[in-house]
Amino acid sequence: MPDVQKTTVIVMQGPTGVGKTAAALELASQLPVEIINADSMQVYRGMDIGTSKPDAAQQALVPHHLFSVADPAAGFSAADYLRLGRAAIKNIAARGRIPLVVGGTGLYVRALLHGLSSAPGGDPCSRTLLRQQNPAELYKRLRTVDPRSAARIHPGDTLRIVRALEVFITTGTPLSEHHDAHRFQPAPYNALRLCLNRGRPELYRRINLRVEQMFSEGFVKEVHGLLSSGVPATARPMQAIGYRHVARYLHGEYSLDETIQYMQKDTRRLAKRQITWLKRIEQARWINLPQEKALITRWAKKALNNG
Repeated sequence: MPDVQKTTVIVMQGPTGVGKTAAALELASQLPVEIINADSMQVYRGMDIGTSKPDAAQQALVPHHLFSVADPAAGFSAADYLRLGRAAIKNIAARGRIPLVVGGTGLYVRALLHGLSSAPGGDPCSRTLLRQQNPAELYKRLRTVDPRSAARIHPGDTLRIVRALEVFITTGTPLSEHHDAHRFQPAPYNALRLCLNRGRPELYRRINLRVEQMFSEGFVKEVHGLLSSGVPATARPMQAIGYRHVARYLHGEYSLDETIQYMQKDTRRLAKRQITWLKRIEQARWINLPQEKALITRWAKKALNNG
């Protein structure tokens, strides 16, 4: 039976491009929810088009939290998210409303529900040695020592690859195993975990169209503006899908057509990795869109009644 002392939180996850924003807004039209962002890129100011951040009109429909709260040049950590996210849940619940956590960043959701992992802090010596090596070789090594971490980390995300290898070198235990141990910490909330999905061909079609739409809406101008304002191309947010692609286009490495194609391909790969990760969530309720859309409200109401 649910612990009646705990706040009920609805968590809506799914691969990029599946339609989480639209589903969240539709649920908000039927229940008194407030939306809490759980996308690690949508926390940054000025990164709107490339992150598919809800626009001003959408955000005006229902209170939104943790969008555009960080400077991309300064960064934003999981600890920052944990602090702000739990404060938002507390405030929303105090107003008698329902926290609806929406986003595809598994680390952020895990932090909210279970706190931060007990994985060790950094080892400067190991990190320095790793950074001197070929990134492709580092990723190959990660696939050998910690294949589960490698499956959820993009081959181009050198920072996270180095971090995972650093943990393995320091402790002798893969980072994924630290995360496994962490999962079993008691959650402070009654969480309804909804995982949205679509048939793979339809999901990939939506991703391809969304990327094209980003460019038609001025994505190149957005990235140019960030770089011109002083955000370094090496900043972690600028290494995300889309932003790193456009930065290379602006430096003459790709044509515009190549940029769009590479971005579509990498976004599809990201979606595939996200689905793999989401399938490991215990007690997740999967909803295949659009045919099972009505289950979102049905399960939300049931969770709230039981909570």
